[in-house]
Amino acid sequence: MSESLVVCEVDEDLVKKLRDFRFRKETNNAAIIMKIDKDKQLVILEEEHEDISPEDLKNELPERQPRFVVYSYKYQHDDGRVSYPLCFIFSSPVGCKPEQQMMYAGSKNKLVQTVELTKVFEIRNTEDLTEEWLREKLGFFH
Repeated sequence: MSESLVVCEVDEDLVKKLRDFRFRKETNNAAIIMKIDKDKQLVILEEEHEDISPEDLKNELPERQPRFVVYSYKYQHDDGRVSYPLCFIFSSPVGCKPEQQMMYAGSKNKLVQTVELTKVFEIRNTEDLTEEWLREKLGFFH
């Protein structure tokens, strides 16, 4: 018998924080890092960061555990325009426990729908999270 996919609920306070984050007025890069509370089967806030580069963000993510990140990024377009896309990054490193992997994978879509994001990316190695990688990914949207 196959294990059913666990879809975790999103903590109410976190939902409010994510909605506020979406309409923030600051113009710096910022991130909300989330994890799953396995016992409660709930997506919860782990850390918040202001003024954080993709490279610094990479250092905040565990190398062997999945995380969800909502990242507000100051995107300088080639024509000089600036926008602040909100990116959802699913960090799902190779080598995490399969049941942990499944719980995060099963909960990702619900979280993305809850925060209504369209720029959804996945990394399998935290080292991949660089400014260049993010700009390349965002290039498809602009």
